[in-house]
Amino acid sequence: MVAGTNERIPGEWTLPVTAAVNGMGTGMYVPFTLVFFHAVTGLSFTVVGAVLTVTGLAGIAALPLAGTAVDRYGAKRVQYALYGVRVAGFALYPFAHSLPAFAAVALVTAAADRAFPAAQQSLIGEVASGAGQDRLQASTRALQNAGNGAGALLATLVISLAGSAGYTYAAWGNALSFALAALLLRPLRHARQGRTAGAAPVARRASSGYRLVLADRPFLVVTGANFLNALSYSALSVLFPLFMVECLHGPSMLTGAAFTLNTVLCAVAGVGVGARVRGAGARRTRAAALGGGLFATAFAAQIVLGTVRPGSDTVLGGALVAVVVVYTLGELIHSPAAQVLAVAAAPEAVRSRYLAAYQMSWSLAKAVAPSLFTALLALDGRAPWAVLIVTSAVAAALLIRTEPRLPAEAVRPLPATVARGGTLAQTPVRASTSARASTSAQSSASARTPAPVLAGTEGTRRTRP
Repeated sequence: MVAGTNERIPGEWTLPVTAAVNGMGTGMYVPFTLVFFHAVTGLSFTVVGAVLTVTGLAGIAALPLAGTAVDRYGAKRVQYALYGVRVAGFALYPFAHSLPAFAAVALVTAAADRAFPAAQQSLIGEVASGAGQDRLQASTRALQNAGNGAGALLATLVISLAGSAGYTYAAWGNALSFALAALLLRPLRHARQGRTAGAAPVARRASSGYRLVLADRPFLVVTGANFLNALSYSALSVLFPLFMVECLHGPSMLTGAAFTLNTVLCAVAGVGVGARVRGAGARRTRAAALGGGLFATAFAAQIVLGTVRPGSDTVLGGALVAVVVVYTLGELIHSPAAQVLAVAAAPEAVRSRYLAAYQMSWSLAKAVAPSLFTALLALDGRAPWAVLIVTSAVAAALLIRTEPRLPAEAVRPLPATVARGGTLAQTPVRASTSARASTSAQSSASARTPAPVLAGTEGTRRTRP
């Protein structure tokens, strides 16, 4: 007997709670990254910056390996391994005083940091289905933002009380937070989703996983659109402070206020906004496009501010509050929809390799954003915002254009039900993504052809919702 659609996945509370604990640890060092590592290692700022840049880019290479590992061993096991690497890394940072030691620890830790989001998204895909994925994504992101804010405040308190030694305590506190998050993950129970006959051969053919990703053009379009939107996420942390100081000549305190407002809104309103979007029955592609549209609106407002340049700090502060509210609303609408769209569009048998490829769009955007924004800012203070408006518009157009070629159940979530014992069940009106992976491996061309909706039949992936 299948229970009602409002039942929860056994132990699902662990995902948002571990995200909050994980976010608290991350928040203890991210706002002070260069100062943090300079203090705990004793190396110069120049050396620290160079090492973090190189190891961060090198860490992207771990994503394909992580995707393969998750598909083979499961997301939960890989998350435990990544937590272990991060615990060891931050515990060892205070002892890494030489350049080779710091570079080695930073490289391993950066690889784990880059791989973790892909494993996290895969875990959500493993334990939830349909609208349950959207709900978990929204709650996990909201509590992670709350943890980030709490971690930053805690680190500030520790450093103010303990002085430079506080950075070492913050590093060890971060290691403890990762260990605690791993322990809290234990009660989570996987839903036992059935696999189709075609799934097992695909799962066994590990070497074929990334060839399937490269052959899946609609998914690659979604990944490319996310790269364009990911640049918008870097705007608040990279571009906004420079724009405030160099172009608007406003007080630096407004930058901190913008970060605080964004963090608070994400933590407080994230779940509610996500529920409203789901309740409206919005397609994930359209919700992600709407979020990009709100990004573009906020960026257009920045161009207006850069042109007018209010002389009053009060007027400037009020305008920036409105800009940050619009920007954050775009983030709250875009993020859950875009993330779950990628999870649901990936074939189950090779989902993690798909998500590892998707995660590269985030990592590349973070790597490209600083140099891109500073180069455009040197031309004109409004130039980077104009480019971001274009990237947001192009991303929205790509998502809407590729919508008919994506799985119907990925575009519009089906109601998820949980049978007793934790087994997920859904209304059987779509072919499974596992069967679609098998079909893709045989003939990628035929998998792209729209077909009638037939329950249990392969090749229905491109049906328009």
